[in-house]
Amino acid sequence: MTEPVIIAEHLAKHYEVGGGLFAKPRVVRALSEASFSIAPGKTLAVVGESGCGKSTLARLVTLIEEPTAGTFEIGGIPATPDNWARLRDSVQIVFQDPYGSLNLRHRVGTILEEPLKINRPNLTAAQRREKAREMMDLVGLRPEFYDRFPHMFSGGQRQRIAVARALMLEPKLMVLDEPVSALDVSIQSQVLNLLLDLQERLQLAYLFISHDLSVVRHVADEVIVMYLGRPVEFGAKEDVFASPRHPYTKALLSATPSTEPHPDRKRIKLAGELPSPLAIPDGCPFAPRCWKAQDKCRLDRPPLEGDSHKVACYFPEN
Repeated sequence: MTEPVIIAEHLAKHYEVGGGLFAKPRVVRALSEASFSIAPGKTLAVVGESGCGKSTLARLVTLIEEPTAGTFEIGGIPATPDNWARLRDSVQIVFQDPYGSLNLRHRVGTILEEPLKINRPNLTAAQRREKAREMMDLVGLRPEFYDRFPHMFSGGQRQRIAVARALMLEPKLMVLDEPVSALDVSIQSQVLNLLLDLQERLQLAYLFISHDLSVVRHVADEVIVMYLGRPVEFGAKEDVFASPRHPYTKALLSATPSTEPHPDRKRIKLAGELPSPLAIPDGCPFAPRCWKAQDKCRLDRPPLEGDSHKVACYFPEN
């Protein structure tokens, strides 16, 4: 059995905000109780509304921030601050905005070689150049692009450059933070197909962060649905899409555009607003907006339970 690239247990991240001369700082619980693993060649998608903790999880996994609680390991090595330097080669990130993630003052070749200059100081200039050109070919960029600047490319081409840069250190895990949401729909499928092709060829593990369930349906193997920083449903993509068990997941899917006819499909409109992360309700955080909520839901927080298809709900969908 193939060992997972990453194993995370009960990850949490809290931030202190506000405070002052007489006021105590308040705590934002941006992420709580996130547990998962990803095997080589597999994709775990994390979905939910803005503010649900997706990007916070990405910052923890990419070793940008240290978790408040919980543990995780990459390639069997605990991801503690003492090990961050040796683990940075193993995990890389592709950001959402292809226009803001590249330095417009540097040529493409310089951008691609930069990770090698920092992390592979023993390589010669010729070796760095050869590796950069190899990655350009891998992601479908022509050799003459090496000496051009990012402003000379389209959004799709810039995202290919960003993918090539992430691959320079030969990572085992790639975090894809909304990698196609800023691209035209006509270009999205090209970038997604590139990512799937690279995954198959290199056996990469993907943590795919998105709010677009139609994209997730195309790329994911497993799905975590997040609400106010907590996982509320977890399972194989086929199970989550075919039979969502949490009311929130069902509402999300009802709002997802589809090209297939669904004569009995009804849009579920959630009442009220997303609660503030500074004042998460007692009990189930989704209870104030849930049409199935009862007194038990408002008093006690349901645990994430189940076998392969888990749900945090006292009254799940059938």
